[in-house]
This record gives sequence, structure tokens and C-alpha cells, in this order.
Amino acid sequence: MAAPRPHPSLRGHLLRLLLVPLAVVLAASAVFSYYLALEPATEAYDTSLVNASLALAETIRVRGGVTTVDLPHIAEQILRTDRADKVYYVVRDPAGRPVSGDADIPLPPPELRADNPAFYDARFGGATVRAVTQWAACGSELCTITVAETTRKRDRLVREILLGSVLPQALLAALTLVLVWFAVTRGLGPLRRVSEEMRKRSAHDLRPIEPAQAPEETRPLIEALNQLLLQVQELHRNQQRFLANAAHQLRTPLAGLQAHAELALSQPLAEAARAGLEHVHSQTVRTARLANQLLALARAEPGGRVEPHERVELRALVEQVANEWVHRALQRELDLGFELEAVEVDGDAFLLREAIGNLLHNALEYVPRGGHITVRTGGERVAFLEVEDDGPGIPESERARVIERFYRVPGTTGTGSGLGLAIVHEIASAHGASLCIDAGAAGKGCRVRIEFPYGQR
Repeated sequence: MAAPRPHPSLRGHLLRLLLVPLAVVLAASAVFSYYLALEPATEAYDTSLVNASLALAETIRVRGGVTTVDLPHIAEQILRTDRADKVYYVVRDPAGRPVSGDADIPLPPPELRADNPAFYDARFGGATVRAVTQWAACGSELCTITVAETTRKRDRLVREILLGSVLPQALLAALTLVLVWFAVTRGLGPLRRVSEEMRKRSAHDLRPIEPAQAPEETRPLIEALNQLLLQVQELHRNQQRFLANAAHQLRTPLAGLQAHAELALSQPLAEAARAGLEHVHSQTVRTARLANQLLALARAEPGGRVEPHERVELRALVEQVANEWVHRALQRELDLGFELEAVEVDGDAFLLREAIGNLLHNALEYVPRGGHITVRTGGERVAFLEVEDDGPGIPESERARVIERFYRVPGTTGTGSGLGLAIVHEIASAHGASLCIDAGAAGKGCRVRIEFPYGQR
């Protein structure tokens, strides 16, 4: 199966749409400027050749049918003198015989011999020359005058024109590239800001995007995205409402079932009936706790709770639930200790109490008899709540997964449902806190720590 093609970049697409036509226009402009400047300059050099040939025509003399050229030596030196190029000439009589000058200069091609003057390029003296041939009256007939020069000045002119036209165009193209890049980047800024805002959000943050500062062209996209967020938020609320209602409806019959089971167990029963009733009681307790956990989870998630807004004293909160958990620890022959320092955080007392309860329940559930559990609160740079035990601990490879709902480490005993640490993680996220799961003292047991970034001692 072929790999999917990567999606094209909007910035790259805009740059291609702008820069490719712009490059074509600049290239065409450079070529046009080149030929526009080259043609008059070439004509000027050709005109100078014509003027030289006309001057030579004035020196032709015919006496007794004999054609001569009356060109003084100094005049010939002036004609041939050029700082850059070599200048050649030849005068031929009506019969085509050379009368004066450089006899081997080639005549124009046959297709140009009807022109007067005829301009052409040729090879002479081992170099390329530009030549002009024109016909002048020699009595009643015509003589041929050819003047040629090498092309150094013309080649230098071509280079100068190229530099004079192409270089500015290239600089203009580079400047235009920078301006277009800046403009496209600046123009895509609102989309980038929306992307960054969405990237920074958690998976539960479904607030609409503020379109006030967005360009008009991006508002339909933002409005459509906001509409989708509202629909997802409404679906999420419905799901949470159903979960909370279902768990709430289960609590009353489960409490009644538990009470009846406990009442029945207090009566004289046959051994087989007692064993079955104890099993019913334990499963009822477990199901009731699961319902309570589902309620806590529904409240901890966005849409099912109020944002934290009150100052909560962590030490006082732990002390409020200490008696209940100390009693359970004594029943399981566990040493439950407290190392509490006063520290306040912004939060929801109900949710934080639920987090403490789940952490202690996990420790009491899995630490073997005779083990130790310690609850700590405090803070220096950050406030923290920590529960540490010396039980079997959580393997490092499983620590990232135990915060998933209904996930239990393979081979784990106990009556847990796999929701405890998931609820603690949701509560920590609701408070902007971080959850860290690590080994306990000396690498033994487990330590679960919640750090609150804005806690104050």
C-alpha cells in the first residue's frame, strides 16, 4: 500500500502562486530590457562602420578606366585606430579586384548582396568581425567598399547591458522574495495563533475560539470550528450527565442491598449460606464504591464540575478524613502515619478529598499486613500532596498506563476497578497540577505525588 502523500503547506502554496508568476515576469522584464538596450547600442556601432565606408567612398578615383583610392597614410591610421578593436577595410573595383586595404575580408552572403548597406558577421584574422559592405559609384559602374571590426566593444557592451539590466532585476527579485515571504508569513499569523492556541489546550478544553482579531477570510473557518466544539461539548455534557445520573440511581439500591446483607449476616446462618451472603456483601460494597467513583469521575471531568475557585488548606483536609482511614488501616493491621505541613491551594475541596480517598484506598488495598503508609502535605516552591507506602509498588513500565480508566496491572490482586488513579489524574488536571508516580523510599513500594503550581505556604 502506497504511503499517503503529505498535505501541501498553505504557505508553500501561496508562495508558489505568487513567486512563480513573479519570477516569470522578472525574467521577461530582464530579457526585454536587455534587447531594448542592446539594439540601439548595436545600431550605433553599425552606423560608425557605415560612416567609415562612406568616408572611403569619397576617396575613390577613376582615371582612364583605372580605379584608385586616394587615402593618405595618416587618414588610414586614423581609420584603423581603435582602443578596443581592430579595424579592417577593403575597396574593390567594379570587377571585384581589391584596390586598397585588406584583400581577404569576406564579402556578404549571397542573400544579403542585394542590400545596401549589408551588415553581417564573419571570421577574419582568426577572430569574429562585424562587417558592412556597400556599393559606391565608380564612374558609370559600382565599386564595393567593406569595413569590418572585431567585436570586443560589442561583447563588452553585452556584458555591461547584462549587468545593468539583469543584476538590478535579480536584486529586485531577491527583495521581492523577502517581501512576499514576510507578507505571507504575516498574513498567515492569525492561523498560526489559532493553531498554537488549540495546541496548548488540553483534550477537555472545548471553549470557543475568539474570532474578534481574526481576518475576515478566516472567520468562517473559526465559526465552523466553534460550532463543532460546541457540539462536542454538548455531547460530552450529555455523556457526563448520563454517567452521573446512572451512578446516582445505583447508589440508593446498592446501599439498601448492603444494609440488608449486613443485617442478614448478623443473624445465625448455616455455613454455606453465610459464605454466599458474604460474597454478595463484598460484591455490593465493591459495586457501591464503583458507583461512587463514577460519580467522582463525572464531577472531575470538564462539564461535570465547577472550576476551582476557593482556598483549600491541604493539612486540614487530610485531618478531616484521617479518622475514617486510620480505623480502616487498624482493621488491616497497617501503620498509617501523617507528616503534614500547612499549605493552601486554589481548588475544589470535594474533589481534593476524593483524590486523597482514592490514594489511601489504593494503598490500603494493596499494601500487605504490617506495612506502612505515610500521607504528607507541604510545599516550598510548589504545594504538594503525597501518599507513600512500602507495598509491592507499580512497575516502571506500567506507571504511564495505570492512570487509564479501568486499567489494572496484570496479576494485581484486590477488589479495585482500575478507576482510582484515573480519578486522581483527572482531579490533578482539573487543578492544573501534575501527578507523579514513583517508587517509595529505598526504591520500595509506591509514592504518588500531586504538585500544585500555585500553592502558597
